[in-house]
Amino acid sequence: MYENIKYEVNEGLAIVTINRPKAMNALNMDVLSELLDVFTAIEKDDAVKGVLLTGEGRAFVAGADIAQMCGLNALEGREMMMAGHNVMNKIEQLPKPVVAAVNGFALGGGCELAMACDIRIASDKAKFGQPEVGLGIIPGFGGTQRLSRLVGKGMAEYLVLTAEIIDAAEAYRIGLVEKLVPAEELMEVAEKTIRTIMSKAPIAVATAISAINNGFDMDMKSASVFEIETFTAAFASEDKKEGMTAFLEKRPAEFKNK
Repeated sequence: MYENIKYEVNEGLAIVTINRPKAMNALNMDVLSELLDVFTAIEKDDAVKGVLLTGEGRAFVAGADIAQMCGLNALEGREMMMAGHNVMNKIEQLPKPVVAAVNGFALGGGCELAMACDIRIASDKAKFGQPEVGLGIIPGFGGTQRLSRLVGKGMAEYLVLTAEIIDAAEAYRIGLVEKLVPAEELMEVAEKTIRTIMSKAPIAVATAISAINNGFDMDMKSASVFEIETFTAAFASEDKKEGMTAFLEKRPAEFKNK
């Protein structure tokens, strides 16, 4: 179905694997198009409750495809960046949880792709960085914005301006990733994490993602109002009734939309 990614669904879990190992899974226009297509399909597929995103081989994604970018003029470069933003925004705004299992190099566009996910779990062999200034450009898939929101303005400027590549332990220390695990345990831990989220009330998970993502860029007063509205939507759901009833009856909840 796809030339550059592997896609499978297993018991409600969609596993998306970027599959260009000879190119270190670099993001070109074809990969971006396929990623947008598959995440659009995931959004519409009621059978999918969560997503695990990873890369084939030694890299998660080693960056955007420099061989393709080198020959682009400014307008064409802008079009590629817009395509990248469309993918990152689609992933970030997906009303289903997305966990990045970062198995190796996550550089440039790869780091940006990981940052668009809800949660990042990294192998102890992973590497992270935004090396664009060394190529005469800047991060263009949302990196200047998401990085500062995750690790703070000063650290984001340090990483972007020095183009330093950091190891997984440092990425964990500064808050770029949420969990650090041995390489051989990565997929097991990542799947356990996403399935734990999938076991919760789907409407509550979707509204929590919306509240966090949308409220982050609001002032506190506006964000609090938005939280009240999203809370109300979850409170009105059948999942709320089932979740609270199950708690009082001391039994596992059986959510309708699980």
